[in-house]
Amino acid sequence: MKILVAVKRVVDHNVKVRVKSDGSGIELNGVKMSMNPFDEIAIEEAIRLKEKGVATEVVAVSCGPEACQETLRIALALGADRGLLIETGEELQPLAVAKLLKAVVEQEMPGLVIVGKQAIDDDCNQTGQMLAGLLGWAQGTFASKVEVIDGRCTVVREVDGGSQTLTLEMPALITADLRLNEPRYASLPSMMKAKKKPLDLIKADSLAIDIRPRLETLALFEPEQRAAGIRVADVAALVAKLNAHPGLIQEF
Repeated sequence: MKILVAVKRVVDHNVKVRVKSDGSGIELNGVKMSMNPFDEIAIEEAIRLKEKGVATEVVAVSCGPEACQETLRIALALGADRGLLIETGEELQPLAVAKLLKAVVEQEMPGLVIVGKQAIDDDCNQTGQMLAGLLGWAQGTFASKVEVIDGRCTVVREVDGGSQTLTLEMPALITADLRLNEPRYASLPSMMKAKKKPLDLIKADSLAIDIRPRLETLALFEPEQRAAGIRVADVAALVAKLNAHPGLIQEF
């Protein structure tokens, strides 16, 4: 069975994001980029399934500019067998990404698709669900445990009330949650070997898919700075402060 994993290039989670002075977007010049953390979990799960003998091949795919090759090379260093970049300089929103990934799925014919539950740059949490809908596949979102046995995929997913167990007919799609696994690190020897692994490029224009943005961002701005907290001597002083400033209670 082949597993396809979608990965996204985002601003590194340790970097403090800054808005451009004109409010047109996020400042990316000179900013460290990395693989979306939830996609790292997705790659790790695919590799573990291959190590168990469930999968025979893991293909990492990304959509975006040429620089996304760096992210795919990391996926290859972690253990993916092949990389595939759908190259485009256009702004890609979740529906556009889902359409591009659908074209890749129809070409590669994987038995399982694993994606991160969301990207930390936009937090949309939509691409996986949209892709499953376009494919007409069963889906297990927010997965915290995955088992593949006898052509069926059992997914334990996190919900508000605790956890839910689903049995999916394959092919199926899974979105990886935080507690699914602990991703491994890419060693230097693995990074060197990854340079020799195949990485194919497909121009998004060649797929004849409408990827025009459906939403327009008018402006971005920094959140207002919150006032510094104050210390009080005891409970009586706290109550007096709250009585004198009822608005403080609403802020809490």
